[in-house]
Amino acid sequence: MIDEILKIDHVEKVFHIKNKDVAALHDIDFSIRKGEFVSIVGASGCGKSTLLRMIAGLEKPSSGNVTLHGKTIEKPSVNVGMVFQESRLFPWWSVSKNIGYGLHQKLSVNEKSDLIAKHIELVGLSGFEQALPKQLSGGMQQRAAIARGLINNPEVLLMDEPFGALDAITRITMQNETLRIWQADRKTVVLVTHDIDEAIYLGDKIIVLSSRPGTVKRVINVDLPRPRDRSSPDFIRIRREVYREFFEEASFVDNIEYYL
Repeated sequence: MIDEILKIDHVEKVFHIKNKDVAALHDIDFSIRKGEFVSIVGASGCGKSTLLRMIAGLEKPSSGNVTLHGKTIEKPSVNVGMVFQESRLFPWWSVSKNIGYGLHQKLSVNEKSDLIAKHIELVGLSGFEQALPKQLSGGMQQRAAIARGLINNPEVLLMDEPFGALDAITRITMQNETLRIWQADRKTVVLVTHDIDEAIYLGDKIIVLSSRPGTVKRVINVDLPRPRDRSSPDFIRIRREVYREFFEEASFVDNIEYYL
């Protein structure tokens, strides 16, 4: 594939826990194109976050390979940014200092200041440069975390349940903000989420993982124009397709909009 940027090549992950081998992931195999927004969904404990950590270079596969531009990812690098479920901001640092954490050491003071200012504006935090995390709402803290993940201009941005702790209204706001930021420069984004609607609303395609050990049950393309209408027949159709991978009871799936 000419524009393939990321390849997960028959990856297995086994953890050794109390003298037992516990399989987390089994034969995970898929690729991601440059500029794609990919959502990964699956039941709790199926290995979604473990997969993301391997792409980030924080975990190594037990077998198989994870490559970026054909080169094995062996350790964390500035080429892959990460946004976690919690903002993980340093509570004693200002927004500016938190966002600038991890910037290239070779940059001058002025270059760093310009980059920090640019990303503060990008995520809509202008005016809060000197605020401490405790002075920000949950959504604003996640904006700062996204800016920190983007500031080194990574080729791939990984997002691990970044809006899971937010209230419903703030979550939708952050989904829209994430789309706005993504559309600004079309970074390659991989999002792990438990929220099926979020996966459909944001993703170009959805990778559905089975229960542990996680395997790729299905890849669903989301060929819907943006902005997406969550109540449209096509959106509901894709929602049903995803839910069918988790629920065998057809009547439940066919009436899923009632339950939601």
